[in-house]
Amino acid sequence: MLGHKFKDREHAGEVLAEKLKKYRGTGAMVLALPRGGVVVGFEIAKALDLPLDVIVTKKIGHPSSSEYAICAVNDAGKLLCNEDERKSVSKEWLREKYELQVSEARRRVSLYRENLGPLNVSGQTVIIVDDGIATGLTMRLAIDSVKTQNAAKIIIAVPVASMAIARVLSKEVNEFIVLLAPKKFLGSVGAHYKHFEPVDDQKVVSLLKLIRR
Repeated sequence: MLGHKFKDREHAGEVLAEKLKKYRGTGAMVLALPRGGVVVGFEIAKALDLPLDVIVTKKIGHPSSSEYAICAVNDAGKLLCNEDERKSVSKEWLREKYELQVSEARRRVSLYRENLGPLNVSGQTVIIVDDGIATGLTMRLAIDSVKTQNAAKIIIAVPVASMAIARVLSKEVNEFIVLLAPKKFLGSVGAHYKHFEPVDDQKVVSLLKLIRR
């Protein structure tokens, strides 16, 4: 790590894998939030000889700042919101964004999981991975999804999250691993990386195919 920054997502994944080495070869499932989380998750799954899959949640960004999530949705259409922020936007605007993001979540599930059938984590140990946590809404919805499916044990592993969010989420899971939890979050996940290029569908699909071999 360079100061308070990771070189890139691959580097962050390698460092996280070290922290998770007790799960090597245990059959635990790495579940990554696309797109950036898949790059981190790939490094963890590869290093620990674990299966990798995706858990798709999409944020709904604030009208004045699209990076700032006020709600999150998944492919099943479940909606989770910051209720204070929800009140600040019109119902019509939110409905439009909700439909758009649910549709995008379903497109991603179809593309990334191909013909694998519904994700089933019942009775399993799952390690949920992302490239970082800002507001926590997409991660909280991912946690909710695996709890609904009766996962046996839930571990969150992320390179960076604000100290406040880390405290909240650590109470919702069995284990919470974060490499960097600053009191003063730099405003976006990408600000904690030296290189934080956009990740496209092609990259996600190629990494998932590589690990499934």
